[in-house]
Amino acid sequence: MLLPRQKTPDLKLPTLDHGTFDFTTEASERGTIICFYRGLHCPICANYLTEFQKRVADFAERGVATIAISSDGEERTRQMAEKIGADTLRFGYDLSLAKAREWGLYISTSRGTTSIGIEEPALFSEPGLFMVTPEQTLYYGSVQTMPFVRPHFSELVGALDFAIKNNYPARGEYTGAV
Repeated sequence: MLLPRQKTPDLKLPTLDHGTFDFTTEASERGTIICFYRGLHCPICANYLTEFQKRVADFAERGVATIAISSDGEERTRQMAEKIGADTLRFGYDLSLAKAREWGLYISTSRGTTSIGIEEPALFSEPGLFMVTPEQTLYYGSVQTMPFVRPHFSELVGALDFAIKNNYPARGEYTGAV
Protein backbone atom coordinates (compact mmCIF):
# COMPACT_ATOMS: atom_id res chain seq x y z
CA MET A 1 0.00 0.00 0.00
CA LEU A 2 1.26 3.48 -0.86
CA LEU A 3 1.50 5.83 2.09
CA PRO A 4 1.18 9.61 2.12
CA ARG A 5 4.47 11.45 2.63
CA GLN A 6 6.38 8.34 1.52
CA LYS A 7 8.17 7.87 -1.80
CA THR A 8 6.02 6.46 -4.58
CA PRO A 9 7.26 3.77 -6.93
CA ASP A 10 9.39 5.00 -9.79
CA LEU A 11 7.55 5.44 -13.05
CA LYS A 12 9.14 5.67 -16.47
CA LEU A 13 7.27 5.12 -19.71
CA PRO A 14 6.79 6.47 -23.21
CA THR A 15 4.26 9.19 -23.97
CA LEU A 16 2.48 10.32 -27.08
CA ASP A 17 4.39 13.29 -28.49
CA HIS A 18 6.14 14.26 -25.22
CA GLY A 19 9.13 11.94 -25.02
CA THR A 20 9.62 9.75 -21.99
CA PHE A 21 7.78 10.40 -18.75
CA ASP A 22 10.22 9.78 -15.89
CA PHE A 23 9.47 10.74 -12.31
CA THR A 24 13.14 11.16 -11.55
CA THR A 25 13.33 14.03 -14.05
CA GLU A 26 9.75 15.37 -13.84
CA ALA A 27 9.91 19.08 -13.05
CA SER A 28 6.85 20.88 -11.75
CA GLU A 29 6.49 23.39 -8.96
CA ARG A 30 3.94 21.50 -6.86
CA GLY A 31 3.82 18.00 -8.29
CA THR A 32 2.05 15.81 -10.81
CA ILE A 33 -1.48 14.45 -11.09
CA ILE A 34 -1.40 10.91 -12.48
CA CYS A 35 -4.66 9.49 -13.77
CA PHE A 36 -4.36 5.77 -14.38
CA TYR A 37 -7.21 4.70 -16.66
CA ARG A 38 -8.47 1.32 -17.84
CA GLY A 39 -7.88 1.79 -21.57
CA LEU A 40 -9.53 2.54 -24.90
CA HIS A 41 -12.21 -0.09 -24.29
CA CYS A 42 -13.72 1.91 -21.39
CA PRO A 43 -16.39 4.50 -22.29
CA ILE A 44 -16.36 5.85 -18.73
CA CYS A 45 -12.62 6.47 -19.04
CA ALA A 46 -13.20 8.50 -22.19
CA ASN A 47 -15.70 10.73 -20.37
CA TYR A 48 -13.41 11.02 -17.35
CA LEU A 49 -10.36 11.89 -19.45
CA THR A 50 -12.42 14.49 -21.33
CA GLU A 51 -13.00 16.21 -17.98
CA PHE A 52 -9.32 15.85 -17.08
CA GLN A 53 -8.34 17.45 -20.42
CA LYS A 54 -10.59 20.43 -19.58
CA ARG A 55 -8.73 20.95 -16.26
CA VAL A 56 -5.11 20.68 -17.46
CA ALA A 57 -4.75 24.48 -17.58
CA ASP A 58 -6.28 24.83 -14.08
CA PHE A 59 -3.71 22.40 -12.69
CA ALA A 60 -0.88 24.09 -14.61
CA GLU A 61 -1.86 27.48 -13.13
CA ARG A 62 -1.31 25.91 -9.71
CA GLY A 63 2.09 24.49 -10.64
CA VAL A 64 0.83 20.93 -11.10
CA ALA A 65 1.67 18.78 -14.14
CA THR A 66 -0.75 16.17 -15.51
CA ILE A 67 -0.57 12.79 -17.23
CA ALA A 68 -3.02 10.02 -18.11
CA ILE A 69 -1.56 6.49 -18.17
CA SER A 70 -2.80 3.03 -19.14
CA SER A 71 -1.41 -0.36 -20.06
CA ASP A 72 -2.66 0.10 -23.62
CA GLY A 73 -0.01 0.25 -26.32
CA GLU A 74 0.78 3.32 -28.41
CA GLU A 75 -1.92 2.74 -31.06
CA ARG A 76 -4.82 2.34 -28.62
CA THR A 77 -3.51 5.24 -26.52
CA ARG A 78 -3.41 7.51 -29.57
CA GLN A 79 -6.98 6.46 -30.40
CA MET A 80 -8.08 7.47 -26.89
CA ALA A 81 -6.26 10.81 -27.10
CA GLU A 82 -7.92 11.53 -30.45
CA LYS A 83 -11.30 10.36 -29.18
CA ILE A 84 -11.29 12.92 -26.35
CA GLY A 85 -9.69 15.68 -28.41
CA ALA A 86 -6.61 15.87 -26.19
CA ASP A 87 -4.39 18.80 -27.05
CA THR A 88 -2.69 19.53 -23.71
CA LEU A 89 -3.07 16.35 -21.65
CA ARG A 90 -0.03 14.06 -21.79
CA PHE A 91 -0.69 10.38 -22.37
CA GLY A 92 1.65 7.65 -21.19
CA TYR A 93 1.34 4.08 -22.42
CA ASP A 94 2.69 0.55 -21.99
CA LEU A 95 2.25 0.56 -18.21
CA SER A 96 3.24 -2.92 -17.07
CA LEU A 97 0.72 -4.69 -14.87
CA ALA A 98 3.51 -5.36 -12.36
CA LYS A 99 4.09 -1.59 -12.13
CA ALA A 100 0.32 -0.99 -11.88
CA ARG A 101 0.25 -3.35 -8.93
CA GLU A 102 3.16 -1.48 -7.29
CA TRP A 103 0.93 1.61 -7.41
CA GLY A 104 -1.85 -0.32 -5.68
CA LEU A 105 -4.07 -0.58 -8.75
CA TYR A 106 -6.48 -3.48 -9.05
CA ILE A 107 -6.13 -5.81 -12.04
CA SER A 108 -9.15 -7.15 -13.95
CA THR A 109 -9.63 -9.88 -16.53
CA SER A 110 -11.34 -9.37 -19.87
CA ARG A 111 -15.08 -9.72 -20.23
CA GLY A 112 -14.82 -9.55 -24.03
CA THR A 113 -16.23 -6.74 -26.10
CA THR A 114 -17.50 -3.67 -24.26
CA SER A 115 -20.69 -1.68 -24.83
CA ILE A 116 -18.83 0.48 -27.36
CA GLY A 117 -17.66 -2.54 -29.36
CA ILE A 118 -14.00 -2.53 -28.31
CA GLU A 119 -12.31 -5.68 -27.04
CA GLU A 120 -10.92 -5.52 -23.51
CA PRO A 121 -7.30 -6.63 -23.09
CA ALA A 122 -6.84 -10.02 -21.42
CA LEU A 123 -5.67 -8.18 -18.27
CA PHE A 124 -5.76 -4.46 -17.45
CA SER A 125 -5.61 -2.18 -14.44
CA GLU A 126 -8.56 -0.44 -12.88
CA PRO A 127 -8.54 3.34 -12.32
CA GLY A 128 -6.42 5.28 -9.87
CA LEU A 129 -5.81 8.98 -9.32
CA PHE A 130 -2.72 10.26 -7.53
CA MET A 131 -1.03 13.54 -6.79
CA VAL A 132 2.68 13.15 -6.24
CA THR A 133 4.91 15.92 -4.89
CA PRO A 134 8.05 17.14 -6.68
CA GLU A 135 10.01 15.03 -4.18
CA GLN A 136 8.08 11.99 -5.50
CA THR A 137 6.09 11.42 -2.30
CA LEU A 138 2.39 10.65 -2.24
CA TYR A 139 0.17 13.63 -1.48
CA TYR A 140 -3.22 12.25 -2.57
CA GLY A 141 -4.39 8.87 -3.75
CA SER A 142 -7.61 7.18 -4.80
CA VAL A 143 -8.01 3.74 -6.37
CA GLN A 144 -11.12 2.00 -7.67
CA THR A 145 -12.07 -1.64 -8.12
CA MET A 146 -14.61 -0.64 -10.79
CA PRO A 147 -14.78 2.01 -13.52
CA PHE A 148 -17.55 3.87 -11.66
CA VAL A 149 -17.58 6.72 -9.11
CA ARG A 150 -14.29 8.54 -9.56
CA PRO A 151 -13.02 11.75 -7.94
CA HIS A 152 -14.11 14.95 -9.70
CA PHE A 153 -11.31 17.05 -11.15
CA SER A 154 -13.12 20.29 -10.30
CA GLU A 155 -13.14 19.25 -6.63
CA LEU A 156 -9.46 18.37 -6.81
CA VAL A 157 -8.68 21.84 -8.19
CA GLY A 158 -10.60 23.39 -5.28
CA ALA A 159 -8.84 21.13 -2.80
CA LEU A 160 -5.48 22.19 -4.23
CA ASP A 161 -6.40 25.84 -3.73
CA PHE A 162 -7.18 25.12 -0.07
CA ALA A 163 -4.03 23.02 0.39
CA ILE A 164 -1.79 25.65 -1.20
CA LYS A 165 -3.32 28.54 0.78
CA ASN A 166 -3.10 26.66 4.09
CA ASN A 167 0.13 24.71 3.50
CA TYR A 168 -1.98 21.62 4.19
CA PRO A 169 0.07 18.41 4.58
CA ALA A 170 -0.66 15.02 3.07
CA ARG A 171 -2.88 13.02 5.43
CA GLY A 172 -3.14 9.32 6.25
CA GLU A 173 0.56 8.90 7.02
CA TYR A 174 0.21 7.26 10.44
CA THR A 175 1.32 3.62 10.56
CA GLY A 176 1.64 2.99 14.31
CA ALA A 177 -0.52 0.96 16.63
CA VAL A 178 -4.26 1.66 16.73
